Formats: sequence, structure tokens, C-alpha cells
Amino acid sequence: MSLPLVVLLPFLGAIAAPLFAQGGRTAIAIASSVPALIALAALFPHWQTLADGGVVLYHADWLPTLGLAFSFRLDGLSLLFALLILVIGLLIILYARYYLKPYENAGKFYALLLCFKGSMLGIVLSSNLLLMMIFWELTSLTSFLLISFWNYKQDARRGARMALAITGGGGLALLAGVLIIGNIVGSFELDQVLAAGDQIKAHDLYPVALTLILLGAFTKSAQFPFHFWLPHAMQAPTPVSAYLHSATMVKAGIFLMARLYPALAGTEQWFYMVSFTGMATLLIGAYVAMFKHDLKGLLAHSTVSHLGLITLLFGMGTELAAVAAVFHVINHATFKASLFMAAGIIDHETGTRDMRRINGLWRYMPHTATLAMVAAASMAGVPLLNGFLSKEMFFAESLELNLPGIWAWIPPLVATLAGIFAVAYSARFIHDVFFNGQPVDLPIYPPHEPPRYMKIPVEILAFACIMVGMFPAFSVGPLLYAAASATLGGDVPEYHLTIAHGFNLPLLMSFIAFFGGLLMYTQRQKFFDFHARFKEIDEKAVFEAAMLKLEAFARTVTARLENGSLQRYTLLLVISVIAVAAAPLLDLGIFVGETGLTPIDVPTAMAAGVLILCALLTAALHWSRFYALTLLSVVGLIVALAFARFSAPDLAMTQLSVEVVTIVLLMLALYYMPSWTPIETPMPRRIRDIVIALVAGVGMTLVTLAMLTQPFSSISEFFLENSKTGGGGTNVVNVILVDFRGFDTLGEITVLAIAALGIYAMLKDMALTPPPGDGEGHAWARDAHPLMLRLIARPMLPLALIVSAFIFLRGHNLPGGGFIAGLITSVALILQYVAAGLTWTEARVPFKYHSVIAMGLLFALIAGAGSLAFGYPFLTSTFGYITWPVVGKFEVASALVFDLGVYLTVIGATLLAIVSIGRISPHSAIKSPKEGA
Repeated sequence: MSLPLVVLLPFLGAIAAPLFAQGGRTAIAIASSVPALIALAALFPHWQTLADGGVVLYHADWLPTLGLAFSFRLDGLSLLFALLILVIGLLIILYARYYLKPYENAGKFYALLLCFKGSMLGIVLSSNLLLMMIFWELTSLTSFLLISFWNYKQDARRGARMALAITGGGGLALLAGVLIIGNIVGSFELDQVLAAGDQIKAHDLYPVALTLILLGAFTKSAQFPFHFWLPHAMQAPTPVSAYLHSATMVKAGIFLMARLYPALAGTEQWFYMVSFTGMATLLIGAYVAMFKHDLKGLLAHSTVSHLGLITLLFGMGTELAAVAAVFHVINHATFKASLFMAAGIIDHETGTRDMRRINGLWRYMPHTATLAMVAAASMAGVPLLNGFLSKEMFFAESLELNLPGIWAWIPPLVATLAGIFAVAYSARFIHDVFFNGQPVDLPIYPPHEPPRYMKIPVEILAFACIMVGMFPAFSVGPLLYAAASATLGGDVPEYHLTIAHGFNLPLLMSFIAFFGGLLMYTQRQKFFDFHARFKEIDEKAVFEAAMLKLEAFARTVTARLENGSLQRYTLLLVISVIAVAAAPLLDLGIFVGETGLTPIDVPTAMAAGVLILCALLTAALHWSRFYALTLLSVVGLIVALAFARFSAPDLAMTQLSVEVVTIVLLMLALYYMPSWTPIETPMPRRIRDIVIALVAGVGMTLVTLAMLTQPFSSISEFFLENSKTGGGGTNVVNVILVDFRGFDTLGEITVLAIAALGIYAMLKDMALTPPPGDGEGHAWARDAHPLMLRLIARPMLPLALIVSAFIFLRGHNLPGGGFIAGLITSVALILQYVAAGLTWTEARVPFKYHSVIAMGLLFALIAGAGSLAFGYPFLTSTFGYITWPVVGKFEVASALVFDLGVYLTVIGATLLAIVSIGRISPHSAIKSPKEGA
């Protein structure tokens, strides 16, 4: 249970932490740290298992028919990323305590940060690919909210939208790739997917699946050509940049490539797609970083470059390259997170991030400068620091690729050139910021060191850079080995984590990169002049322009399709169905199955004829709304008789009740509309509509004829066999509604309640003036509530309530149930409103319809949750037999409580909707106290 707990804890913290906001920033920071500390404690006992090459698994079924399960997996790779997420997350929480200004909403910030942390933990610990996709999308949403935390800034909003659009689009591609992989393997469980690597790579759909999955990884990890979103996301607060864009979110794509490495790597498609994408990203990011004047802009583009380096290593396809990639994940997270936090301190204490203004900070902030220089030197690959070791492994692996001819020189040349740029922009970060003269027009002057505890996270990370650089085997060796073993899916090739391997070609490449980078920096003005000759592309402007064009195109298409005409929408829908179904139907022809046609008796034929005639007359006489409504009610009545004819009494009773309610609703609506509608449709269009309707009707006839005249197996046999034994009732329809498909029914009554409340909200303050008379100019009768109707309606109410109670109580074993009984009660009360008016009726109705709806939903939830108390799934029902005096032995089912909830919800929702419409009539000018219910 520890693995689900690790994922769940940050989400629980996101709920609880803001409650401590009243205690100040320190209190909420401490509260936000607790989930990570507990999660680390929960992971610690598994270390020995993982160090021995073992795996910790947790599995619980969720939607097994869809292949979705609560499956979590802890191995060396997921442990590495979980530690990065949790440990750096703790440091970010401490750092943000002093970074955020007093007036900023710390509760919101920490809640979003914890939600993001939980989402990232979900990605790295998921053992089910579909479950991983859920967390994948959660990271996109939470990062969008974090990037736009300063939502009063336009650049922050635009950067967040850009990040969400790019990563969200990649997420859709990834989902498609995951579905293909699941289809190939037959499972979404990670163990089976990783074991089926040969099967996946041999499948015809492997190139498609690989492309889609890599699109998801490349967009998330800011790989070319999707790299541009990351620098523009730097408008986020620095704690967000340090956490999301150096250690966690942008590593999600890297993690995905590492996780699926055994299943997808080792092919030419993998090599070319991954390595060339990584190579392009490595060079572009390194080049652009050199010319950025914004501190975070330089660090963002350097992040893009290093992510490209890791991707290139995975793309090389060799086992040692994968080990080097995992090693650089660790190193990059430590030195880049510390650099971002150092940049945030500089911005916090000087008021600017412009490197042309923040010169000479060494004399003002020597402590911060020392920490930043250590991290920057690690980024440059200086010996005795962690960045040097993984860079050496990168150089060595670039020499090991067996490419033909001149192509063999390209990887080492690209690696050396990227190393030169890395040294150059690192030297610029160090020299331009901390030396190189005096500060220029700083918003905050003189700058000074930040609060003591704000530097502790940077100190810890800088210390990690030194420890890993000087004592790699001791400090990080076991963790790297465990992560590399999980990445490769087996044995790890021999490698040595030492400070120096003697003088060899990779060391020579390091010397060339180091001195070449220093030379480039000393000649930086020439490079700046060269760079200035080219027009700089504003990716944000390009993206915004593309979005505007896409929006304009969407508006054009929407305007052509949606003009507010229901006839247009129906026409397009029917034509689309005809176009899609035309070819199969032409091949089908007039097909009668082996079961043949059912003999037609005279009453059925007559009823069908009346049904068809009334349907045609409804369309033909639509201009007379009252006639059309009358004919439509006849159609509903015939449908109810058809249900009764074909042994569906429950449906027949429901149809009759619904028909009464809907006719009343339509009559109320027609009261405020003209009685006659002029015929405006020209004859050619009417002929077109008739032809389309005939074609659609013939098509549906052929489909129905083919389906109903051939044998088929129905699920009804299961319900007939298990209705009594499993649900305790002989009325199969009611047992399905309140037991087998009870969750569907709960959703339906919830929707019904929401619809009724929506109608009430829209109409509660509305006043409409109805026409003074009917369509022929006759005034309405003065007596709105005729005496004869009142005399007939009042004695019918108790009779209808008795019938309703009878239908309700017998519904579990005979035709009836809560839905039908609720409609009968509603019809009886509607009749009172029609006969006597709102004022008289509501003065005698001792309840509010809002309360009835709430009570109905509450009963339904109690019935569903009651089973949980006894260890059964939600909405599991039970039944038994009790004996009462006189009455004797009879059956009682817990589903009766759920049915009572359906009964009350139907009554409340139906009456609230109808009364809300009837209330806008001038005859209800005298309002009753229940109107404000």
C-alpha cells in the first residue's frame, strides 16, 4: 500500500496545506513539506530490494475490461525520479517560503505545487500505461496553472497557454501511441509491455506507435522543433522554473524514453528519430543560450540543450549511452535547479534579470556568487564536479558509434561543439553577472545577500555537485546502477565512476571544449555581431499568429455549420449518416435473415398505420402548433401501446407518464408563442428535405430488417437468470435500474436534478407577456381555472397518490418502480396546478421542491454508500425476508431505499421545472412563499 500512498500524499497535502495559510508563510511551508517527508520514509524500506535488482509492485483493479488498473511499480528508475521529485521539491518549498512576496497567495501556490508533485510521482510510479496517461495530463494542467501563477502578467498567460497547447497536443499523440502498444501486446501493464519488446518491434504498427510516443516525449521534454515553449514558460515564478523546468516536468519525456527503452529501442527508426532530434536540440539550445541577456532565458535554453544531450544519448542505442543518459539526468537536475534558484535570488535582490545590468555582484553577494559559480562550472563540465563525469561519458559514447564513412565524425564533432558552447555560456553567466564592472541602474540598490534559509537549498545542491564530482561511486553509484539496470531491463555493462580515466580521446575533447569555450567567450563581441546579422525569430509571435489563423479558420467553419438553425444541424447530421452508411447498405441490399419476418396481425398493422399517419401529419401541419402537438401526443400514445404489445409493460407505463409531463411542458411553452407559424420554406427546399428523409428512412428500414431477422445472443438471458438470485426481484427492468446498472441511474437522476435547477435559475426572475388571445383572435377565457376541472382534479389527487404508492412498492417484483411512481405523483400534482393555480396549490403543498430533490439524491447516495460500510462495492444491494403480524412473511430489499431516492428526485425535478415555467404566467402574479425555495 506504500506506493499508492506516496502518490496520494501530495494531493492530500494540496487540500490540507492551504488551511495553514493563516499561520503565515512558515506554517504553510512546513505543512507542505510533510507529504514529501512521509513519502520518503515510505520509500526507504524498499531500497535494499531495489539495490538487489528487485521490483516492488502494487495492483488493484479499476476498469479491468478497459485494461485500466491502479498499478504502481517501484524499481531503480522510478526510485531515481521519485527522489528527484521529492527531495528537490522539499528544497523548492523552503526556497519559495522566502521568494514569495507577503501579498502573494501562498496557499494557492503550494497547493498547485503539491498537485504537480503528486502528478509527477504518478507518472514515474505508474505500472499501467493508461494510468500513467492520466497523471501525464495532470502535469500539463497543473504546470499551466503554475506557469500562469502571476496571471496579471500577459507574458505569463501566453507562456502558460503555449506550454499547455504544445504538451497537450503531444499528450494526445502519446495516448494514441499507448493505445496501439496496448493493442499489440494485449495489455497496458508495464511488465507485459517491457517483456514484449521483440513483438512490438516486429509489428507493422511499430513505426506509427514509436512516432506517436516520441511526439509525446519530445513535446514534454522541449525537443526540437517543440523546444520553444520552455523558454517562454520562464515567466513563471523562479521556484516553478527551478522545479518544473529543470528537475521534473521536462524530465517526464526523458523518463518515458527511459521507461520504454527495452520495448522500443534498438531499431533504426529509434536511432534516427531520437538521436537526430536530440542532436538538433543540443546544438540549437546551446547556440541560442549564448546570446540571451535574460538570466532565466540563458538557463532555459541551456536546459533545452542538456535535454537534447540526454535524448541523443538514449538515441545512440548503446547500453553505456543509456547509462550516461541516466547519470546526466541526476547531474543536470542538481546543477540546473541550483542555478535557477541562484538566478531567482539575484532577481529577488536586484529587481532585474538583465545580464547587461547586474554586473559585479561578487562584492555585494559573495556567498550567492560562490554557489552559483560552482553550479555553473558543473554545467560547463569542469573537472571535480558532477557535470564533468557525465560529459566525459557522453564524449566517449559519441566515439563508439559505428557509423559509415564521414558520418562517424559527426557525433563527436557535435558533442565537442556543444561542449564549447556550454563552456562559453557558463563563463558568460559567471563573468558577466559576478564580475565585469559595476551594476548598471539596478531597480534595487545596493543588492545584498538573501535571507539565510533562502540559500540553504542552493548550498545543498551545490554540495551535491561537488560530492558526486569527487566521490561518484560512493555518493551516487548504487542509485545509478539500480536506475540503469531498470532502464536497460537487465544486466548493466561494466563502467567505472572515477574522476579520471587517464589521458584519452574523451579527455582531449574536454580540453578542446573547455579552452574553445573560453576563447569563444573572450571573442564574444564578434559572435554577437555575427548573430545580430540574422533576424531573430520570435517563437511566441509565430505561435500566437498560428493560433490566430487556426482560430479564424475555426470561426469560419463554425459560421458555415452553425447558423442557429435546428433544421441546418439536422440536415447535416442526416446527410453525414447517409454518406457514411451508403456503401455498406448498397452492398447489403434487401436482406432478410434466417429467422424470417414476424406475422402481422390486424390491430398491430392498424396501430402502425395510425403511428405513421400521425407522424407525417405532425410534420405536414407543423405550422399549426396546437394541431402538431395533438398529433404528436397520439404518436407517443401509440409508442406506449407498442411497448405493451411487445411485452414491455414498464416501458409502456413510463412512456405514458412521460408523455403527459412533456405535453404539459410543451403546452406551457406554446402559451407564450404564436399559435400559427407562416410557411416560409420554398418548394424546392421542401422537396429536397422529403427526398433526404425518404432515403434516410429506407436506409434505417433496411438496417432494422437485417438486424431483427437473424439470430443473435442477448444479454437479457443473464439478467433473467440473475434478477431474483442477485437482486432479489422478479421485475428484471427495475432490478437492472436499481441494482445491476444502479450507477447509471444515479447519474441520470443527478442530471435530471441539475436540469431542473438550471430551468429554475433561468426562469425565476423572468416575466413574459403572453399573446392576448389565440391565433384566430379570440380572447382567452376569463376563468383561468374552470370549476368543473377543479371539482374533478381534487378527488383524483388521493387516488393518484394511492396508485403511485402501489406502483412504487410493487416495482421490484412487478411492473412499476420509483421512476414511474414519481411521474404518476408528478402528474397528479401538475393537475392540481392546472386546475386551481399556483397560489392555491402551493399553499397546500407542505414541502419545497428543492428539498425534495436534495432528499432524493441523499437517499440514493445513502443506499449506495451503505454497502461500502459492509465491505462491498458502491451500490451493491441486498435483500431478505421478514415476518410481520397479520401481513406475514414478505421480502425487503435495500434497493428500495435507492428507488425511494429515484422517486423523490423525479417528483422534485419534474415539478420544479414545470412550476418554474408556469410561474411566468400573468395568472400567477400573486407569488407564494415557496417561490424563494
